[in-house]
Amino acid sequence: MTIGSPKPTKEKRSRKNKQVIVDEKVPLLPTKQVEDGGFDEFNGASYTGAVFNLSTTIVGAGIMSLPATMKVLGLALGISMIVFMAFLTDASIEMLLRFSRAGKNTSYGGVMNDAFGKYGRMLLQVCVLVNNIGVLVVYMIIIGDVLSGTTSSGVHHAGVLEGWFGMQWWNGRTIVLLVTTLGIFAPLASLKRIDSLRYTSALSVALAVVFLVVTAGITVYKLLSGNVMMPRLLPEATDLTSALKLFTAVPVLVTAYICHYNVHTIENELEDRKQIRGVVRSSLALCSTVYVMISLFGFLLFGDATLDDVLANFDTNLGVPFSSVLSDVVRVSYAAHLMLVFPIVFFPLRLNLDGLLFPSARPLVLSNMRFAVISIGLIGLIFLGANFIPSIWDAFQFTGATAAVCIGFIFPAAVTLGDHHGIATKKDKILCIFMIVLAVFSNVVAIYSDAYALFKKTGSPQ
Repeated sequence: MTIGSPKPTKEKRSRKNKQVIVDEKVPLLPTKQVEDGGFDEFNGASYTGAVFNLSTTIVGAGIMSLPATMKVLGLALGISMIVFMAFLTDASIEMLLRFSRAGKNTSYGGVMNDAFGKYGRMLLQVCVLVNNIGVLVVYMIIIGDVLSGTTSSGVHHAGVLEGWFGMQWWNGRTIVLLVTTLGIFAPLASLKRIDSLRYTSALSVALAVVFLVVTAGITVYKLLSGNVMMPRLLPEATDLTSALKLFTAVPVLVTAYICHYNVHTIENELEDRKQIRGVVRSSLALCSTVYVMISLFGFLLFGDATLDDVLANFDTNLGVPFSSVLSDVVRVSYAAHLMLVFPIVFFPLRLNLDGLLFPSARPLVLSNMRFAVISIGLIGLIFLGANFIPSIWDAFQFTGATAAVCIGFIFPAAVTLGDHHGIATKKDKILCIFMIVLAVFSNVVAIYSDAYALFKKTGSPQ
């Protein structure tokens, strides 16, 4: 679905070298003709803004699970896997973009429609809906846990606001999430261009770096004090059970770089669309660096005591001066990071729901009513899911893993193997088979481990 002028013009070969023809009779501010694309004050997104937006898409809540993968795999194998998955993600996005250009498509859904028809496009849209709604519900749950606290197995873990001000009516979970939704999520979600989020995305990446710097500082301090043990470089696989446990780290790493649903949106807004390959590689390089450093320092700091969510390790005394202050800095910066990631993940969610419900309608940005109704409906659904459906987390553990690997690896590989345009090489097809095997394997492992943990939890005595 594209916006185009009804009259063919000769001007747009490059947005950088535009000639401006001045007509004294033309008003200074455009009045109408916005709908037909005749006047558009937006001259394209910058390279830096695109990198920050794509990086924010990549770095989400999963960053807190990476130190735990080092505990399972060891530092050497774990870091090698992080780097390897960055290269594999780059390859899958490159294939997606190559087939987009061959079929002259400007969206992921267009590529799927070109390869598999409307049902392929609809399958992708459903996967994006399931994945992104699940991710955003989880983000909201984590924000509520960090700020307002949570109770698990009869034990109450105080939130940051509760620790500062005590238990008050206004720092309860529902009130805090309502204020966050109305004050942060709704205004940012109302922006119609993803490039408008470039500054909040830059701040989001900076907050992830704050977490990294604090963790690194504490680790270096304890290292100099002689309180850090030498970490394991390789995994420990002494029996079949411990060997099978190694595979539980695979789903975390496979889904660590999923950003494919936002690549075309960011590319379409670039000033020079040829820059998208550089944007993807710069984003992957930045995120893999952050991932490696957080995995390294997180595992060095907590060792074999590293929990599945390393944020929980910061609830205890860290054994350094100003421990409680540093703990609060880490938790608040992480909650703020997720708040700013929310609109970036919400953007493609809204687009795909609109495409699924109104495939033949004019572009969403040109219909204020449709834009408002879909935005309010989705935000309301996510808010209700995070507040009033306690078992929703268990459901998304299954569906999220399936949808994410389909978006990131199975669909791009299937498009390449189908090769409707005859542009795939033998190397591409071998790589695609590997991607599908890895994705299916990680999916099976994730579903098995989640089901095992769920049955163990429900079967244990209260």
